Order: sequence, then structure tokens, then C-alpha cells
Amino acid sequence: MKHSPLCLIMLVFALFATGCSSTYYNTLEKFGYAKRDLLVDRVEKAQDAQTEAKEQFADALEKFLAVTKTDGGDLQRKYNDMSAEFKRSEARAEEVHERIDAVEDVAEALFSEWKQELKQYSSASLRSESQRQLDTTRRSYDNVLRLMRRAADRMDPVLATFRDQVLFLKHNLNARALASLDSTNRELEADISRLIADMEASIREAESFIKSLQTTP
Repeated sequence: MKHSPLCLIMLVFALFATGCSSTYYNTLEKFGYAKRDLLVDRVEKAQDAQTEAKEQFADALEKFLAVTKTDGGDLQRKYNDMSAEFKRSEARAEEVHERIDAVEDVAEALFSEWKQELKQYSSASLRSESQRQLDTTRRSYDNVLRLMRRAADRMDPVLATFRDQVLFLKHNLNARALASLDSTNRELEADISRLIADMEASIREAESFIKSLQTTP
């Protein structure tokens, strides 16, 4: 029996909406979407989200510094610019967290299924080899997830500082307020430098994990 793409989309959406992850992934697998492939796809999307967030935070810092180092000028416009940068950064951060959650969801389904299927082996040697592969893949995944979470958590204090600066300027639209923001910029620069370093480490580790999944039978 053939299923139209529309029917498949509707079925998958209904299963996803119920929150039953195992049924959702098992249904996708019947249509040729293996959990391993979904994991690779989601890790890649998390990579992309982190790359975009890294670029957005670096760009926001550059624009924040440019605003605070200028004279008063049109303070309302400068506040609008800073507010827009903050909102873009906040949206990128939210997307990163969502992508990581999606990675974790499918990974747990994959590892749970793999562990259960070990019991189906009649060959002890093949079971042992599959267990070894599971353990190796799990360790690699745990490291990727740890780095992703660490990099994502770095965004929160940066966003808090951004938010404080934007709010302070909003409530004090004058040249003195603009000048006072400069005192927090050194801390902000350091925070973003650490954030970017963590994101780059996470992205590299994710790339290595994807390659290992693609080469592991």
C-alpha cells in the first residue's frame, strides 16, 4: 500500500503532537527514515544553528561596541538598533536550544532501541561487537551533547548582559547613559569570546560524530 507524501506528513504530525516519541520514530522508520539518519540530520541542523548563533552574537557585539563608542547623536535610533540586535540574538539562541533538544530526543530513542535489540542476537560474538559499537557511539554522542549544552548555556549570560544594556538605554535615552554602557563592554567581549570558542569546539566535535555515525555499520 502506497502512502502519499501528504498522508505521511499528516500522520507524522499527529504522532508528534501526541508526544509519543517511540511511536513517532518507529512510524518514520517504516517509511525509510532510520533513527540513525535522523540523528545525523538533527546534529547537522544543530551545527548550522550554532554557526548562525555564533555569527549573530559576534555581529551584535560589534554593533553594540560601535553604538557605545559614538557620541550621543540620535539616541532613539541607536536604542532601536541595539534592541533589534538583541532580539535577533535571542531568536538564534532559542533555535540552538530547540535543535539540541531535538538531537537528544532522537538519540535517546536510537540508543534505547539499540540496547533492546542486543537481546535478539543468537551469536555471542556479534552481540559483544554490537555492544562495543553501542558503547563507543554513546560515549562520542555524550561528549557532543555536553559540548553543545555548554556552548548553549554560555549564551544565557551574554543575552542577560545584552538585555540589561538595551533596557538601560531605553530607560535613559541620553548621552551619559550611552557612555556608561562602555564599562560593561569588556566583560561582554570576554563572555562572547568564550562563547564563540565553545561553539567552535562543539561544531568540530559534532562533525567528528557525524563522520563516525556514517562509517559505523
